[in-house]
Amino acid sequence: MKTLDFTYWQDGHQWVGHLDEFPDYQTQGESIEDLKAHLMDLYKDLSSGVIPNVRRRAKLEVA
Repeated sequence: MKTLDFTYWQDGHQWVGHLDEFPDYQTQGESIEDLKAHLMDLYKDLSSGVIPNVRRRAKLEVA
């Protein structure tokens, strides 16, 4: 099973977050578990190629 890092916060009664690999794409949920479900759906859409021109975050090793 693959694990994904995500950033989240509570805004009023909503939980808001984004996948760290895709910081430009936020989603929200009514609970932290609901947010996680939305993040999984978002990952499927962003990684499948359905959405064009997806921006990603990556690391670059330099010497």
